Amino acid sequence: MKPSFKFALKTASAGAAACFALGASAGTVTIATLNNPDMIELKKLSPAFEKANPDIKLNWVILEENVLRQRATTDITTGSGQFDVMTIGAYETPQWGKRGWLTPITNLPASYDLNDVVKTARDGLSANGQLYALPFYVESSMTYYRKDLFDKAGLKMPDQPTYEQIAQFADKLTDKSKGQYGICLRGKAGWGENMAYGTTVANTFGARWFDEKWNAQLTSPEWKKAMTFYVDLLKKDGPPGASSNGFNENLTLMSSGKCAMWIDATVAAGMLYNKQQSQIADKVGFAAAPVAVTPKGSHWLWAWALAIPKSSKQADSAKKFIAWATSKDYIELVAKDEGWASVPPGTRQSTYARPEYKQAAPFGDFVLKAIETADPDHPTLKPVPYTGVQFVGIPEFQSFGTVVGQSISGAIAGQMTVDQALAAGNAAADRAVKQAGYQK
Repeated sequence: MKPSFKFALKTASAGAAACFALGASAGTVTIATLNNPDMIELKKLSPAFEKANPDIKLNWVILEENVLRQRATTDITTGSGQFDVMTIGAYETPQWGKRGWLTPITNLPASYDLNDVVKTARDGLSANGQLYALPFYVESSMTYYRKDLFDKAGLKMPDQPTYEQIAQFADKLTDKSKGQYGICLRGKAGWGENMAYGTTVANTFGARWFDEKWNAQLTSPEWKKAMTFYVDLLKKDGPPGASSNGFNENLTLMSSGKCAMWIDATVAAGMLYNKQQSQIADKVGFAAAPVAVTPKGSHWLWAWALAIPKSSKQADSAKKFIAWATSKDYIELVAKDEGWASVPPGTRQSTYARPEYKQAAPFGDFVLKAIETADPDHPTLKPVPYTGVQFVGIPEFQSFGTVVGQSISGAIAGQMTVDQALAAGNAAADRAVKQAGYQK
């Protein structure tokens, strides 16, 4: 604890010195966020906020997703106060809020119109009825496909595909000599990378992470079937190096025309339909995330949100910033800069009521329905003691979910079998919940 305490003191002293030098009302707000297109756009447009609030300066720390999660977790658990605003998700927010690590979001101005924020998003970022973060964008998952390639091959994508159909389509559409791959999927290790997607595959194949008594279930026939299907599909019809591909890498592959299909976050729709960002903007079709044995848990629910750690020395300025970044006005700014198809999705009912959005984003109503029908309270066919569709909503998941992700990534890379990967993952998951006292 001593190094953390010293660090917190140093940070506090540095913060106090900065405030003294700049005057009582001035402050620098340090924002930790992830390196993806929506967040880069936020940084690009943020001078508008600084212009309207000349006493607040923004300092950006932009990190790769897995690194952001590690840095944010370390900062919040040690109370070191490095960040005034953190980009965190639907997994961390309720847990950290409950523990008193986040500043509750209260007394927003009437103009913010909190009731306009999609209820699923608000509920997912609350604990015991208290909101702890504001949603920057909200997503579920869906299937993207190349309409031109389907037409040429005489194939038709159903509104609700099955995984069996996806495998058949991928086989027919893979042409490695042309650098065309039937399917792109996350393979990069991480509880929020390959395991976010992999857990939805497991769910729909009838699997669950734990039974009602918190016994890990990763060596069950359902997990084996699901992960064998996923690994074999990527090996046969996926791009080379799939075990290193996360959301960003697959977005690049899909938007440059290398993938016939991609199953991933609904937030990618705005990027794929944006002609400035995507070479296939006029060729993209979409359908629901695939199902196998059950529709339960086949599509996830996630929010990237902006939260203020309790350790922030600039809480008032930070609150001003996050209210601006998640406001109706900010959505208008993005629409002017990038077009309506690219505005942050899933957060506000008013966005979906805009005729300009409906016209620019043919996927809009579909995405909102996917977000509203994802059910974190009943994510699996058999009953479970946890909440969360693509994650297990307990603090320990961050650790063992990543271990399982590394094993599955190893199976995709051919370093171990699926059975070996799941056995290692099962042992890690069991050990974690035993040590934490979940198993009675």
